[in-house]
This record gives sequence, structure tokens and C-alpha cells, in this order.
Amino acid sequence: MRFATIRHEGGTRAARVEGNELVLLRYSDVGELLAASDSGAAAYDELGGSVALDVGDFAPIVPRPQKIICVGLNYKSHILERGEKLPSYPTLFGKYENALIGARDEITLPDNSIAPDWEVELGVIIGSPARHVDDAGARAAIGGLCTVNDITMRDWQRRTQQWLQGKTFENTTPVGPFLVTPDEVDYGLDLEVRCEIDDVVMQQDRTSELVFGPIEIVKYISEITTLMPGDIIATGTTGGIGDARTPPIRLQPGTKVRTVVENLGECLNYCVAEVRS
Repeated sequence: MRFATIRHEGGTRAARVEGNELVLLRYSDVGELLAASDSGAAAYDELGGSVALDVGDFAPIVPRPQKIICVGLNYKSHILERGEKLPSYPTLFGKYENALIGARDEITLPDNSIAPDWEVELGVIIGSPARHVDDAGARAAIGGLCTVNDITMRDWQRRTQQWLQGKTFENTTPVGPFLVTPDEVDYGLDLEVRCEIDDVVMQQDRTSELVFGPIEIVKYISEITTLMPGDIIATGTTGGIGDARTPPIRLQPGTKVRTVVENLGECLNYCVAEVRS
């Protein structure tokens, strides 16, 4: 099954994808749907009415997740292009919810950064609480998969050894357009990921090349904190970032960014310059 959160009548609404229609559900967003006591039944709790898929105004899949946890240095190619060794444990950092944007929204390039960059990623969305889980528990906790682009301000990221300050600028992180249930894509274990900048392929790899896959990541994080429905995990990016090129390539106002994960849908976003109020 596929779900989306769309902007509708001054708010947001969870919707189930049926062919070329977004069937409206009785939940304000997919996060609220996942948190329902019986999310399976909730998937069919229809509000009445639908919106054509091609005109849907996509919000972030989960607009207000309790947690956004990201994994760094998790594809072999990306690690090697940085001249580093494969890690023994996942490298984790966070984002805040105001970094998230929808699959067609504009990416805001902050006026205090000279090095904005792209990072296509497989996103994992938690569907049920997970604490100290094994492989089976991790599988059961995954509510769905989605497409993410972890747009990063490299100059801010490099200011210290901690990455958060380069990773959570407001209105920079496309998430969507759909949550696809894991049964449709085998838990995201072998999907193509691709990022195109102005129609030129810059990143292309398969999630089978992840050092730590979705199930292993969920298990690991569950040893630290309880994962809750609607939590978003970005599993890391592959080689081909702009910062690793000679000379480096930077995102600019007007740049078109297409982020694709096989069978999960694409984010298509244009970059705009920040306008301070």
C-alpha cells in the first residue's frame, strides 16, 4: 500500500493511493495514521472524497515526527570517496522537523552558506514502538519506506566534528511523496537510489550497498531509545556528492533537484534563495 500526506482545506490530510487518486482518510497526516491503535484498519477509515494524484500538494510524509534520526557514512562508495574506513557502528545525528519539506516544495538555500549539497537517501518510517528489538522485531516496527534528500550545508557541517549544524537548516529536506509499505519493496533491501541535478545523474547506487541496512539500523537505534510511530530514519547517502567533485559543485538558486528511490516515488524540488523577513 501507498500513503501520502497532502495539504487540504487549510491543513493536512492523510491519503491512501488508489490508482490515480488520493483517497482522503480520517487522519490529519500519515504520522497520526501510524499512531492509531489499529493502523491496518485506519488505512481504510475514509473521510469521503479524493484528490487527483497529479494535483496533490504533498506535505512531508510525517510533518511532525517525534524523532528524525540520520545515518552518516553508510554506503561503501561514499566512505571510500572520503578516504575513510568502513565503520563498525552506525554514525548517527539528528534533524529537527522544520527542516522537512514536501516532495514538490522549494529547497531554501540559506544566505549564510556557500556550500549547499545533495544527498539522496532511503527513508525508513517507524510504524510501531520498538525498544531492544531483534531482527523480527525490527521488521515488524517498520511502517514504510520513502525517498529523502538530506540537503547539507558543507561549510557549516565542517565547522566542528558534530554534523547537526550543517544538516538541519530550515526548509531543506524533501521527504516523500509516498510511504510505501515494506511488503511492496522487501524492506528496501535492494532498491536503486538516484539523484539528478539539472537532469544530470550525480548519484546512483543500490541500497544493497549500505553498510548497515534498514533492519540493522532499527535494531541499533532501538538499543538507545524507543522508536515511535512516525519517527523518520534517513539511512545515509552514496558517492557522487557535489563536495567530492573537482572542482566542487554547489546547489544554486534555480537548480532542479530530482531525488528517486526505486518504486518509492520521486521528489522534484527547485532551489530558491533565502529571503529574510
